[in-house]
This record gives sequence, structure tokens and C-alpha cells, in this order.
Amino acid sequence: MSKVKSSNLGYPRIGEKREWKKALEQFWTGKLEKAEFLDQIEEIRLKHLQKQNDQGIDLIPVGDFSLYDHVLDTAVMFGIVPKRFEYDGGKVSLETYFDIARGTTGAVASEMTKWFNTNYHYIVPELDGAVPTLVENRPLQFYKEAKQKLGINGKPVILGPVTFVKLSKGYKENDFKAVVDQFVPLYAAILRELQEEGVEWVQIDEPILSTTLLKEEISLFNDVYQTLNEAAPNVKVILQTYFDSIEHYEDVISLPVQGIGLDFVHDRGQNLAALKKHGFPEDKVLATGVIDGRNIWRANLDEKYAILAEISEIVSKDQLIVQPSSSLLHVPVTVKSEETLDGVLKGALSFADEKLHELVILTKGLQDGKEAIEKEIEVSTNAIQTLNESSIRNNTQVQEAIQNLHTYKAEREAIFNVRQGIQEEAFQLPLLPTTTIGSFPQTQEVRKQRLKWRKGEITDAAYEEYIKAEIKKWIEIQEEIGLDVFVHGEFERTDMVEFFGEKLAGFQFTKFGWVQSYGSRCVKPPLIYGDVSYKKSMTVEETVYAQSLTDKPVKGMLTGPITILNWSFVRDDISRNDVTNQIALALRKEVEALEENGIRMIQVDEPAIREGLPLKHENRESYLNAAVYAFKLATASVQNDTQIHTHMCYSDFKNIIDAIKALDADVISIETSRSHGELIYAFEENTYDQGIGLGVYDIHSPRVPKIEELTRNIDRALQVLDPKLFWINPDCGLKTRGINETVAALKVMIEAAEQTREKLRTEQTVNI
Repeated sequence: MSKVKSSNLGYPRIGEKREWKKALEQFWTGKLEKAEFLDQIEEIRLKHLQKQNDQGIDLIPVGDFSLYDHVLDTAVMFGIVPKRFEYDGGKVSLETYFDIARGTTGAVASEMTKWFNTNYHYIVPELDGAVPTLVENRPLQFYKEAKQKLGINGKPVILGPVTFVKLSKGYKENDFKAVVDQFVPLYAAILRELQEEGVEWVQIDEPILSTTLLKEEISLFNDVYQTLNEAAPNVKVILQTYFDSIEHYEDVISLPVQGIGLDFVHDRGQNLAALKKHGFPEDKVLATGVIDGRNIWRANLDEKYAILAEISEIVSKDQLIVQPSSSLLHVPVTVKSEETLDGVLKGALSFADEKLHELVILTKGLQDGKEAIEKEIEVSTNAIQTLNESSIRNNTQVQEAIQNLHTYKAEREAIFNVRQGIQEEAFQLPLLPTTTIGSFPQTQEVRKQRLKWRKGEITDAAYEEYIKAEIKKWIEIQEEIGLDVFVHGEFERTDMVEFFGEKLAGFQFTKFGWVQSYGSRCVKPPLIYGDVSYKKSMTVEETVYAQSLTDKPVKGMLTGPITILNWSFVRDDISRNDVTNQIALALRKEVEALEENGIRMIQVDEPAIREGLPLKHENRESYLNAAVYAFKLATASVQNDTQIHTHMCYSDFKNIIDAIKALDADVISIETSRSHGELIYAFEENTYDQGIGLGVYDIHSPRVPKIEELTRNIDRALQVLDPKLFWINPDCGLKTRGINETVAALKVMIEAAEQTREKLRTEQTVNI
């Protein structure tokens, strides 16, 4: 009898205790020599493979591991290096690889943006007329490593050519097919070499198939994969999709590959419906993504088995592979390390290692029958039911508030034009006011003091005095630099979501629940596991103290409801909209508390609003409407002379410009520096007539920008935006930067602002 196989699509890179992150940062700071660094990384990589092998996974991914980002890996594999890094061909050096991602003193880092609708960031490849060449067969190297050192016959993972080019920049839209055609022979060469090595299965990721595509675009996939199939006929290719249902199901399942991978978790039921309606080819395998690769809740094995059983009535068991819905890159490594979590909550959790175990259980059940896994099904059902029945998920006050949302005001009292005049009179700001996005450098000493406080080594009073001293120091620095609107610096905060989650009911935190956000930057998303409610003021004390030190306005700094939602692991027993509105109502009370205490500028950041945008166009309007409503629910109760700011980053805004307007924020700041001003096109094609700051320099690079770069970015923006509405600011918070580089960069920004003001004054005089 043929064996049902289990498979994984990708494993977290960072390690159980973030060993990967530590090795990277030690190498970057010169504390690790290159050889020692590579040895440590190899040890981490092999440990991850061995762990999957020990769990009993049949098809173990190789090549999913990365030193920074898998899209960047694909680019350098083909010698795609921006000209400013002076690459002269051949295998891309480790130093150049990191330079592309992080920038140098003389070259700006490549743009970074969100990986589909996740919180993972990838480095955008810059094609710009480059002639791709296969300079290194990375999948082959990783396959050979796994086989030689662990005896694992792995499944190489490759980002597909159509998705890779779609995610790249530097070519005209009409040239898309021609650019893809340049890469196809290189992919064919990779597959031929894998075939020669004896590789059986290859996973080629084409998640672009889960976005909205025209039917004629599928013909390109047919041409590409026909060529690849002919190049290596003995290699079995699984064309892998994830994050949503596929477009044009019948065409996709007919593509010349040996397997199709579908997401049966985030497909809104559409993949399963298409499978039932149209069937599945008898000459292909169906890789069924039934375990959620993006959330941390224990699978209801009874429900998952039922889905597999339903699928097996259409597709024979010997054609089925059981796997996660996506790479496990998006979840923490293991629940085992969470020794301090409440037992009820811990019992309902499943991180990467636990998800692998769930895959093995379901594979066994599909192979041997449901009765073979009845005990495991009962355990999972009981764990989930116990959490659902707990008091934290049954707060009647919160649930009644959600049922009566119509009683809450969700529109500002006056329209923007009226508010603008009132606020101009109240704040008396200069033309092109300067500010920052919120955070200032969290130095090693800041982190050290916080850790001491958390461990109980210093008292609450001592820690509060330390934070006040940091606030005072940075208020003085802002005075000296000459900023127009100040922030308190957020020294008391770890992460912009974690900080608020710790102070709201309904959230829980892990000790080692880290996931990669970009590069070595790891975040520990909160677990929204219960009804969310407000307990007490969260930001008032620090903000009011900062305001007492200066006559300049100090912004209150909050994280918005959609960002808290999108950057958390969210309970899956109620709708996401209900969770969002619970958060919004809690934040509304904090906004009102700030205003009552004299804070008249309040920034409610929504950097994640774009990343949550559904991949399918038809689902976007409802999402954006819900996001706008939640933002207004949180902010609309303030007076006309209170100025509401918000911030967004790393997004293509042209498709959501109407939603941005609908937020009705008085001032919005948006990242544009890494995209080299390209986001300004969104405002050329669409009128935006409220306050706006397009981030004028990149804070994710340690370099201090040159004044010419900043004035160029400002001038570019002022071609399409009204100077009376324009603000000047960095593109994001400065938490990760050093003190000296932060001060130096802000001084350059202030000088650029003053030069532009003088130029505008001169032009106005000439025109008069």
C-alpha cells in the first residue's frame, strides 16, 4: 500500500533561543570571524533539519534557510546586485550580500517591503537591465549538505520565476514576460543539476498564484513550467501556493508539474469548493495545507481530519501529501520553552515543532484510519474547549460593548479644513514642521535597566526615575537639534505592540515566542487569547512628564488597532473584526485620557494597515472599511483642536489611497526613503489634501544621509503636495539606531528643512 506523505514548507530560521540572530549581529559588529560565523550558522541549519527528521516528516525542506531573506537569496543566486554596490560578477560575496540588505556609507540599502500579507519583510530585487546569470546553485548546495551530513534526502525549496519577477522592480510592466523568460533557462539549469544529483522532489513557490490574476496570465505559467519539465523530467515539481485560494483553479491544476500545493486554511473555503466542483488530475499529487502555518493555536484535529477525509473522497490517498498551509517561518519554534504560561493557554498552543507533530498525527490518521489517532483527537478537542470556556473569553461587558457599537461616535466633530484652521492657531508651527515618528535609540543601557527591573533587581521607583532621566535627556536633545514637534522617546517600551498588550486585558506573552520580521530583527508577537479591555492609563504619565519639560508640543504615542491585530497572534474562535473593535474601544479610552491631561497631539500608528490587505481584490473593500472604522472608533471622540497623527510604512499606497483619506487623520507620515521616492507616484495620481509627511531618510540603515538626498526627496514630494500641509520626518522610529548617528541624521534633516523653507520664501518673494 502506498504511504501518505507528510511534508513541511519551511522552518523558522532563528533558533529556539534566537541563536541565528545572535550569530548575525556578532558577525556584523566584528565579534565573530567569518569562518566561526559560518560554522555556527551551519550548526543551526543542520539542527533544524535533524529536528524535522526526528519528528518523522517525510519531505523536509532544504534551501528555505537564509542568512537574511529568501528573496535576496534568489536575487544573488542570479547575480542580481544593484550597480551602486560595484559588483563585478561571479558568486556574490557575503559582504556584498549584507550590504544590499543593510546599506553602506556610500550606498543606500535596497528597498524592503512586506511579504504578501504577512509581517515578514523581504528585500526587493532591483533588475534595472541586469542580465541574470546562475552564479551559485544554492538549492543544490543545501541538498548536498543535508544528504552528506545528515543522510536526509531533502526537498529543495526555490522561489518560482514568475513570483520572483513580480516581486522585483526595475522593468516596464509591458516587459514582464520578456524578463521572466530571461530567468527560465537559469531555473532549468538549477533543476538539471538537481536531477543529476538524484533529487526526487522540488518545491517551487509561486504564491503570486494566490493573488488576483487575469486568466491570460496563467498561460505564462504554462510556458515556464513546460520548459522546466522538459529540462528535468525526472524531478517531481510541487508548484506551491499559499496565503489564499488560487485563481483559475482548473488552469492551475493542469499545469505541467507533478504536484500542486494548496492552502486549505486561509483559502476562505474556496480551494476546497473548487476541488469538489472540478476534481483533481490523477497524475498529480495534491499537497494539502491543513495546518495553519501563520497562527499559533492548536489544531482541532477532528476538524482537520474531516477536511482530509473529504479531500480523500476526491483525490486518492496515494496522491495526498499532508503539510502546513505555508512555511512555518511565521510562527515561533516550540511551546516547550514556555514554562511559565498558564496551563490552559499553553495547552491550546502549537508552534512550529508542535505543528510538525500535528502533521505526523494527521498523516497517520489518513494512512491508518481515524481510529488510529482518536486519543490525539480527544486531547486536542479538550484543550481547545477548555480555553473557549474560560472566563477570559467570556467578558460580558466587552461583548455587550461590541453588540452596541452604534452608540459610539466614530466621526470627528468637524471636517479637516475646519480643524486645520483651529489647529494652526493652537500650535503656531512653522512651514514644513519637523518631527520624528516616535522612538529614540534603545541603547544597551536602556535594555539593561529594563531587564534589571523585570528581574526585580531594581525597584519600580528606581526604574521610573531612570526612564524620566532618559526622557529629559532626549527632550533637551530635541531642543538643541531644533525639532518643532517632540516625542518622549518610548524608552519604557520594548515593542510597539507588546507594550500595549502588556497593559490591556486579553493579551498574553511568551518568553521565547520570537519570529523574524526582517534581517536579524525578531519580534515577539502578543497572543490575543481573550476579550480585550482597558485596565488603566498606559502612556499618560511619561507623555505628560515630557510635555512638562518643554513649550514645544509633545505627541502622545499609541499603536493603532489594526496594527496591534496584524502584529499579534489572534484568537480564532471569533471574527477578526470583533477583536479589532475590542482593541479600538480600549485605545479610545487612552486617547481620551491623554487629551484630558493636556496632550493635544496624539499619534495612533497604523504601519500594518497595508500588510493585512487581502490578496484577492474582491475581499479588500470589506477589510479596509473595517480598518478605517476601527481607527475612527479609537480616535474620533477628541476635540477639534486635538491633532490626530498616524504613521504607515513599507507599502504600495496607490491602491489604498481612498482608505488613507477615510482615516481622517490630521497628519499622516509615510515611508518613502527606501523606495527612493517611488511612493510619491501615489500622490501624483490621487489628490491628498490633509497633513502628510513622506519619510525623507531611511532609519533602517546605519548611515547618516547626505543633505542632498534629503532635499531631493523633499523637493520631489513638494511637486505634488501642498507645502502648507507637508511635514518633514524620518521614515520610521529610531529605536534601533545609535545615539550619535541619530543626532547627526536629525541635524541633517533640520538643515534640509530650513534650506527648503528658505527656498520657498525666496520663490514666494520672486512671485510677488
